[in-house]
Amino acid sequence: MKTKWLLSSSAVMMGVLGLAGTFIPEEIAKALGVDPSPVILIFLQIIGGLYLGFAMLNWFTRSARIGGIYNKPVVLGNLMHYIVVFFALFRQLAEQFHFLFAILAVLYLGFAVWFTLVLRSNPLSHQ
Repeated sequence: MKTKWLLSSSAVMMGVLGLAGTFIPEEIAKALGVDPSPVILIFLQIIGGLYLGFAMLNWFTRSARIGGIYNKPVVLGNLMHYIVVFFALFRQLAEQFHFLFAILAVLYLGFAVWFTLVLRSNPLSHQ
């Protein structure tokens, strides 16, 4: 299992979401049908900053040994993020279907499973 692919793809996805949240929060709010009030816009920018931080963490850790006890905080942080956001998206989809949320839910589930496999694997087999 190549963890470099996992962390690189996770970094790219989070980077895109982070840049969008940081630089076009008003457009995101309108696309989601939410009133772009100052509070909503600042929350979207804060979330964008969090995504950019995670993207940088994943990008600069992509070549390190990952799995088992190695870089466990990186794996657990990513795993927690992907699981929590997946369940939030799934809950929203149960109430009202939205195509974008469905695509994101599938992506988040895939990353959650992948990070779970890395957490439970031998890091020497990743190189």
